[in-house]
Amino acid sequence: MRAELKNYQHEQYYFKLRLGFTAFVVLALFSILVARFFYLQVKQYQHYQTLAENNRISLVPIVPNRGLILDKNGVILAHNFFVYTLEITPSKVENLEATIEEVSQFVEISALDRKRFNKFREQSHNFESIPIRTHLNETEAARFAVNHYRFPGVEIKSRLFRHYPFGKMGAHMLGYIGRINDKDLVNLEKAGDLSNYKGSDHVGKSGLEQYYERYLHGTTGFQQVEIDADGRAVRVLSSTPPTPGDNLVLSIDSKLQEIAETAFGNNRGALVAINPKTGEVLSFVSQPTFDPNLFVDGIDVDNWKLLNDSIDKPLINRPLRGIYPPGSTFKPFAAMAGLENGKRKPPFSIQDGGYFTLPNSVHRYRDWKPGGHGTVDIQKAITVSCDTFFYGLAMELGIEKLAAFSRHFGFGRKSGLDIQGEIEGLLPTPEWKMRRYKQPWYQGETVIVGIGQGYTLVTPMQLAQATSILANNGVAMKPHIVSQIQKAITGEIKIIPNEMQDKIELDPENVALVKRGMMDVTLPGGTAASVGANAGYFIAAKTGTAQVIGIKQNEKYNANAINERHRDHALFIAYAPAEDPTIAMAVIVENGQHGGSTAGPIARKVMDYYLLGKVPVEPVNPAPTIKDLVKKPIKPVKLGNTPIAVPEEELHD
Repeated sequence: MRAELKNYQHEQYYFKLRLGFTAFVVLALFSILVARFFYLQVKQYQHYQTLAENNRISLVPIVPNRGLILDKNGVILAHNFFVYTLEITPSKVENLEATIEEVSQFVEISALDRKRFNKFREQSHNFESIPIRTHLNETEAARFAVNHYRFPGVEIKSRLFRHYPFGKMGAHMLGYIGRINDKDLVNLEKAGDLSNYKGSDHVGKSGLEQYYERYLHGTTGFQQVEIDADGRAVRVLSSTPPTPGDNLVLSIDSKLQEIAETAFGNNRGALVAINPKTGEVLSFVSQPTFDPNLFVDGIDVDNWKLLNDSIDKPLINRPLRGIYPPGSTFKPFAAMAGLENGKRKPPFSIQDGGYFTLPNSVHRYRDWKPGGHGTVDIQKAITVSCDTFFYGLAMELGIEKLAAFSRHFGFGRKSGLDIQGEIEGLLPTPEWKMRRYKQPWYQGETVIVGIGQGYTLVTPMQLAQATSILANNGVAMKPHIVSQIQKAITGEIKIIPNEMQDKIELDPENVALVKRGMMDVTLPGGTAASVGANAGYFIAAKTGTAQVIGIKQNEKYNANAINERHRDHALFIAYAPAEDPTIAMAVIVENGQHGGSTAGPIARKVMDYYLLGKVPVEPVNPAPTIKDLVKKPIKPVKLGNTPIAVPEEELHD
């Protein structure tokens, strides 16, 4: 057998080749390792040093004190106070239900507390601390503190809570704060404010709390805290203190606000009073109202249903979102339109037979007074609220001119008040009707716009602003509730300027005519003589009645035969002192029927306090209704201490 000869030279070649390849691979891998090491240790040094530092240092936000809200005299309407809260971080608790049961042996936790906790838990992240019980007293806090070691993930914290000391008073004006939800987070991010809300749980939800959120919230501070491997704080390395929110000072007098709200009694409605010279809002009432304190800690289901399902709708901000036909309160503005367009210049007058008819029509638009008012000029038309006069005036003006002129007084547009949610109301035009109903405009619709009926809808805020503009001779000042913004630390004051919004060039003689007619409204013979009796100052006003449901032609309105909520609304606009107005207002009493007898006395109480400092002791006696005088057109009625004769027309709008 022949022995196989090995080729050592060949094998040595391949060995060296394999060795070289292996050395190359090892060198390549080592080079990659060195490059990676260089990248991490040199190129990315700063980045990983920061990460390591962050593992050791935690930034803890310090929530700022929310700014106060004060009335014009410094009375606090909204403030903050610290309370103990018992809070649970779900991610740190193994058995949540069992833990809550054990904790309840030391601190009372009601079914309502559990509902609120579960609701917050759905809205929060699992690692966030969620309050299960707020407003612990010192005994409860001490009792739990002794047993704290038994409940990892459960701790007592001190939190700031918002409080409204007057409860329901001014709730729709002040608004309220509530827990931040997903929608709020989106809005804060869009506004670029999200980073300022680290650690914050609440945000303004409505009213001034919402509109002035940026001022009220303040600037969040931070602490740099060193933590150990178990996540426990070791020491505070540095601290940036928070900047408290700014304080708001309102143009509102809290006593005047209280008087205005109390004057409504159990009636539903709204009131807005403005200083026509400055635009400062003096009173802002929406009735019925609610307690904003219910929302601060998260409103419970039962109270929410009570408010939300109530037939009285207490959550609606009626001054800004309630819409009503203006009724006869629209007549002074229609009168101004007629005068400025040369349609009713003195000595123009009509013979009122109690109705108006369109040319080539048999349909009668009836006056509220059967038989009419006789000879009526523009001043008397306002004083006795002659429907027939304004039917004809609207027809001659035409809807385009009437709507365009009325818009200068704020009808059909937002007033610009510093509260969100205002709606525009409706000032109808043929174009609007075609868009809305795909129908042409009819002459009869123009006729009833002249007396504030038909499609026309206004908010109480618009009606008050229109009255203010008229009182100020055509100068529209932008309405605002906040008059000053104060820095909490420095005390620096920012004055909210009084801003002219619009100016209507009006003939002084025309203005004087309309104003004289409105002054006569509160004098004997006017539709609100009882409101002006023994006032001690002159009041210019206009009463109004707005239909809630229509009645058939030739059918007589009978309030006793219909549901209370289907009865007419009562409206009243006024300014005083008539010769130099410092207050202008609008009052609406839902289903109150007669402006002079229900809305007017409310306005009188407000004006008496504002102008004379007179605090109401007992209700102003309401004026008789028209049904009381149906058989006696002239009847002695005692107004204050002086019996006077009151004509029938005083008792209608």
